[in-house]
Order: sequence, then C-alpha cells, then structure tokens
Amino acid sequence: MNTRDKNGRVSFRWFDYIIQALIILSLISFALETLPDLSPQYKDWLRVFEVGTVIIFTIEYFLRIWISRPRGSYVVSFFGIVDLVAILPFYISSGIDLRSIRIFRLLRLFRLLKFARYSSAMQRYHRAFMIAREELILFGFTALIMFYLSSVGIYYFENEAQPETFASVFHSFWWAVATLTTVGYGDIYPVTVGGKVFTFFILMVGLGFVAVPTGLFASALSSAREEIKEEKG
Repeated sequence: MNTRDKNGRVSFRWFDYIIQALIILSLISFALETLPDLSPQYKDWLRVFEVGTVIIFTIEYFLRIWISRPRGSYVVSFFGIVDLVAILPFYISSGIDLRSIRIFRLLRLFRLLKFARYSSAMQRYHRAFMIAREELILFGFTALIMFYLSSVGIYYFENEAQPETFASVFHSFWWAVATLTTVGYGDIYPVTVGGKVFTFFILMVGLGFVAVPTGLFASALSSAREEIKEEKG
C-alpha cells in the first residue's frame, strides 16, 4: 500500500519491496550460474530472469533521474552510482564476443550495495561512514605508513637470513599485512632474533591497529542512530 512520509509525499512501499526481492533473487541467480552441471534449460531460464531484472532496474534508474530534484543530483550521488554499476555490466557484456569483457559481469555483485537503499540498518551504516569518514581516511593513510615501515623493518632484519622470502620491501609487504592485521597465516615468518623481536612489537601495534577503526565506526554508528531518532521525532 502507498504511505506518506513526514513531508506528505507519497511513498510506494510495495515498489521498494519488489526491488528488494529482485536484488536478492538476482544475487541467488548469479550464484546458480556458477554450478558446473547446470542444464542448458536452466541456463536459459536464468538468462531470461537476468534480462527481466536488468530491465526493471534500468526503468527504476531512469525514473529516479526523472524525479530527482535538482535534476541530475541523483546521477552523481552515492546510490546513483551504485544503481548504475548494478546494471551497466549487463549492457557492456551483452552482444560483445570478447571473453575478457565478461569479467565486468562480476560487478553484478554491486547489487548487494543497491540493497542498502531499502534497509534502514544499512542506511545507518552509510550515515555512520559519512560521520567518521575524515577520521577513517586519516587512519587509512596512517595504516599505509605503518605497512611500509613494517615492510622495511622486517626486510632489514630478515633479508640476509631469508633472501628468497624477504627479497625486497615489496616481498615483505605481505608479511606486514598478515602481521599488522593479526591474521598471521604463518606462511612467512622471521627466523632471526632481531626479526622475532621486531615482530613482537609489530604484533602489539597490530592489536591497536585493528581496534582503532572499530572504535571509530562504533562511535559514528551510535551518533547516526541518534540523528535518525531525532529526525523521526
């Protein structure tokens, strides 16, 4: 049924529900296409469903452009870009006989982001990211510096002992990623005393390294929830 928002504008809830269902079904369809023993008949059905889904998403995309105010603001918005990426791979790969171009069809997974438009929880996540974006960007730059310094440090300690594993700073970067994020796959590890001591300190830094963005986003998510409550009155 149609409802009205706080500004008195008509909101077509049923249309939102249909789009949500189509997004989920299109993602399931994408997964089914990867089954190795899928019969040609089922492949044809999935293809027809894909075409129909893209047509509906395309109509929705142009309708949103038409009703957006100011005109064209939707095109450059976050969800406008997501909606475009969700349908564009179909038109890029259809009718083109180049196998390499089919990789663009993987971008259909962006339809999962499209689902965020219709989820109040995902909208809170989006607002939380916007609240904390400056801090997260700053943390991102700091993280890159830490990755680089860690790569240089372990290269200095381990290059002579393991010249193949730590052949360069670039080769050491994988170790830095696995250690700073506390994943620790164990495929690359130090054998020298200096390297082990250095790794200990990097692991200590890594514990806080993971906690910082988590804390920032949790705080921003709480602020976003409060803002939405205030807006709803």
